[in-house]
Amino acid sequence: MVGSSESRRSYDSSHRHQQAEATRRHILEAALRLFERDGYGATSVAAIAREAGVSLRTVYLGFENKRGLIRAAWHHVLRGERDDTPVGQQAWFREVVDEPDPVRKLSLNARNSRVVKERAGGLLKVLQGAAATDPQIDELWQRIQTEFHANQRSLVELLATTGALRAGLDVDGATDIMWALNHPSLYQLLVGDRGWTPARYEQWLADAFCAQLRRAPSRSEESP
Repeated sequence: MVGSSESRRSYDSSHRHQQAEATRRHILEAALRLFERDGYGATSVAAIAREAGVSLRTVYLGFENKRGLIRAAWHHVLRGERDDTPVGQQAWFREVVDEPDPVRKLSLNARNSRVVKERAGGLLKVLQGAAATDPQIDELWQRIQTEFHANQRSLVELLATTGALRAGLDVDGATDIMWALNHPSLYQLLVGDRGWTPARYEQWLADAFCAQLRRAPSRSEESP
């Protein structure tokens, strides 16, 4: 009977945890819809609670305030289901890190760029706009930029270590190039403003990465 009671408590605890996680995701998805539709300033916590179909108290208990919501929403769209795992430990980023072929590595990085921007591009635009008037959101925006630059640098360092970095480029300069090509503003210009498809953007970015960053292969490395 003791074992049965312990199993029941464990089941109940696991079930409550799953319900809490589902509610959290539901609130974040509601917040994303409103932030992207109405903007950060015009979206209230009460409106998000109504959109999610939960009490205002539930939202405040989970996220404290609107800034907490947009921070959590950012981690959710960037990292996906595993939003408690840093980008550097995400499987899709580790795949790029572990890929030995430089062309394939840069192509995978372009793929990840497209996937993340399809998922997070709208929120990034909201964050960038809100940063102009809210110092705490600006601090988040600057941290996003810093972390993004650092993640790109880790990939450039791998290219340099394996001798795949273009001659005449140092790690600092190459990181800046990768960061600029990969910046969400460029995605917005090409896909949002000029009407490129995400697939076209991904292919262009992969080609640009290789052209700007990869060392030209020797004749012995070229395909026959």
